[in-house]
Amino acid sequence: MQGSPAVIRVLLADDDTSFVEFLRRLIDQQPELTVVGTAHDGLAAIELAENVMPDAVVMDLHMPLLDGVSAVARLRRDVPHLCLIALTGDGDPELHRAVSEAGADAVLLKGDLLQNLVERLSAIRTPA
Repeated sequence: MQGSPAVIRVLLADDDTSFVEFLRRLIDQQPELTVVGTAHDGLAAIELAENVMPDAVVMDLHMPLLDGVSAVARLRRDVPHLCLIALTGDGDPELHRAVSEAGADAVLLKGDLLQNLVERLSAIRTPA
């Protein structure tokens, strides 16, 4: 399929099942994105990433068994080309700095995600 853009394969990792399902629906509505798996703790995220080989991982920072900062550090070490996005409800700047130093490509706040989504959607009908 020459000329067709490649679909970006995304792994979601968050212990909040309802939030994961919300993100899955949101991402799967984008033609250039697809969710290839979900994990509910840091260890499961690492194992799943090794099996499904995603292009990107969206990782919560507070999860059981292995926290998101440690999971991001391990994934960055093991799969350096992987896009790692921390998505958290925790506004602590020290936590954000720690996950950035661990190798996250971006740190996004869950509350900002919804606000940015609404702003982006509202801008669609704005004339150029």
